[in-house]
Amino acid sequence: MKKVEDYIITIPDFPEPGIMFRDVTGILESADGLKLAIDELVKLLDGVEFDAIAGAESRGFILGMPIAYLLHKPFIPVRKAGKLPREVVRESYDLEYGKATIEIHKSSVKPGDRIVLIDDLIATGGTMAAAIKLVEQLGGKVQKIIALIELKGLNGRAAMPGYDIESVIAYDGK
Repeated sequence: MKKVEDYIITIPDFPEPGIMFRDVTGILESADGLKLAIDELVKLLDGVEFDAIAGAESRGFILGMPIAYLLHKPFIPVRKAGKLPREVVRESYDLEYGKATIEIHKSSVKPGDRIVLIDDLIATGGTMAAAIKLVEQLGGKVQKIIALIELKGLNGRAAMPGYDIESVIAYDGK
């Protein structure tokens, strides 16, 4: 029986020498791979009480939406700046070379809401740390953070101390 990692395509030296790029499109391009990935992510939520799933643009949308559908939960899009039409809260964070800003609608999270955050990848943790701040700024509580892949060599968990974080696959390198 195949595992989720069997569907991930590893591209050496991309985007620069020494990096092993983990391409999740191999999962998305396979009905079996996609089903397996979603099933494994859903297992990470066994026993977790929560009110909504928030997914980071864009692969957090791809993975979060079917989970929200399966578990009959609302989905909150965490978008790049300038993409949401209503009143938003925004948070900027550092990238390797520059800054990025993400936003959510102010009306998406109400005080006391319990939120699960999802993305395809935890690398340095910047995106999820910014998403945590957005949820908490609106009075929500992050119940759990899940990802398909974690790159342990980049120590993303350090950006999110004290949070329950799980991934389906963890690679030791970058």
